[in-house]
Amino acid sequence: MLAIFKEGLVNPPQELNSPASLNSDTKPNHPTEILKNFMSSYPTKAFSVGFGNEALLAYAPSEKPYSMHNRLFCGLDNIFCIFLGSLNNLSSLIKQYGMSKATNEAMLVIEAYRTLRDRGPYPADQVLKDLDGSFGFVIYDCKAGTVFAALGANEAIRLYWGIAADGSVVISENLEVIKASCAKSFAPFPTGCMFHSEHGLMSFEHPTRKMKAMPRIDSEGIMCGANFKVDVQSRISMMPRVGSEANWAAWGTHS
Repeated sequence: MLAIFKEGLVNPPQELNSPASLNSDTKPNHPTEILKNFMSSYPTKAFSVGFGNEALLAYAPSEKPYSMHNRLFCGLDNIFCIFLGSLNNLSSLIKQYGMSKATNEAMLVIEAYRTLRDRGPYPADQVLKDLDGSFGFVIYDCKAGTVFAALGANEAIRLYWGIAADGSVVISENLEVIKASCAKSFAPFPTGCMFHSEHGLMSFEHPTRKMKAMPRIDSEGIMCGANFKVDVQSRISMMPRVGSEANWAAWGTHS
C-alpha cells in the first residue's frame, strides 16, 4: 500500500524530516515519481486513487488471497481505507456496529471511524484497543479533509512514514518504497499508536503518556528521521468527556 498526503493536510512530527536528506546521495522524490515507482512494482495488480492535489492512495491486493495478513481497500461515503492484517474478533465487532456478515476489516474500520467522528460515545484509544489482531491502516476522509492512521501493538504488521521532496507525507508498509522516496527523512511508524491530521501522534496503548522523538542513526552513521517512543515519565492531563463534547473532536479522553 501507499498513501501520500500534501504538506499542510498532514503535519507530522517535525523530527521526521531529516536535514541529512539535503546532503544525501539519494534525494527524496516527488509524489508523481513515488507513485510511478510503486505502480511499476505491481504492473498487473495495483491501482491508485487521486484526490486532486491533496491526497493519493495506491493499493495492490495480497499475493496470497487467503493470507492471515490481507491487504484490503474500501471506500464508503467519501471515506477511504487501506487495511493491512486481520482481526480475530471481526465477527463480534460486526455485531457491535450492526453491520452485515459480509463486512471485512476495512469496512469495519471505516464504520468505527465514522462513529467516532459523528457521535462516538467512546474515546478513540479505547476503540482501537477493541481491535484484537494484527493491523495497520490509513483512512482518508476526503469530505472532512482529515487523515487517520494506526498500527497495532503486536509488531506483526509494519508501517513506515517519511517526507517526500515537496514536503508531502508518505506512508507504506514497503520499506524499500519509503527509502527510495524519502531519502533520510523516514522512520518506522510507532506500534500501538495512532495519528490524526488535526491532533497529531499519540499512543492508544498508553493514552495518558506523551510521545517523544529519539534520534535514529542509520547504517551509514547518519542521523535520520527519529523513532517515536512513549515517554514513560510524562503524563497527559485528563479531562472528562461530558455532553456534546463527547465526540471525535475531543480526540480521545485527553486534552
